[in-house]
Amino acid sequence: MNQTYFVVGISTEVGKTIISSILVETLKADYWKPIQAGELENSDTHKVSSLISNSETKFHKSAYKLASAMSPHAAAKIDKIAILVKNIARPKTKNNLVIEGSGGLIVPLNDKETMLDIIKPSDQVIVVSRHYLGSINHTLLTIEILKKRNLNVFGIIFSGNENKDSEEIITKMTSVKTLGRIEEEPYFDKNVILEYAEIFKGILD
Repeated sequence: MNQTYFVVGISTEVGKTIISSILVETLKADYWKPIQAGELENSDTHKVSSLISNSETKFHKSAYKLASAMSPHAAAKIDKIAILVKNIARPKTKNNLVIEGSGGLIVPLNDKETMLDIIKPSDQVIVVSRHYLGSINHTLLTIEILKKRNLNVFGIIFSGNENKDSEEIITKMTSVKTLGRIEEEPYFDKNVILEYAEIFKGILD
């Protein structure tokens, strides 16, 4: 049975796009970024497309493409449009689907809705955590909110250099399994993504 994996970050710039690329390559899954804010000529969809090697993946159009690289609600105001979750229709596919969120979990889409409202109970949610001052708090809060919504937290992927103490306390306090780590690589290209895809095949199976 095909699955939908929803990639959420504890903040912005924590590695969601790289991890989404690895998941797409591992599963030969389709990819969808519901809301793209900024970098429209070099969007996250473009970046994932440039990093994968398989020919089975389909890239689905974002529901909203916003010109400014800022919170979706603010970028939408500049573009004089309104983001509404009810208008964000998921792509139809018979393949596995990787969905990449924007920013953190509670980033506003409008005055009432957040990125959290796009996630469905059937989704396998993967939390991307990266170590920085305050990241334990951000990780614990992200997972607590997901659990309160009765959403399925499939696991955590850590991005960047290891911090055993932080990872241990996060695992103990959340009881969420660690799926793996993406190291602080000097660069990411198709070959590096393929190497990580081999590592994650066994984990996702």
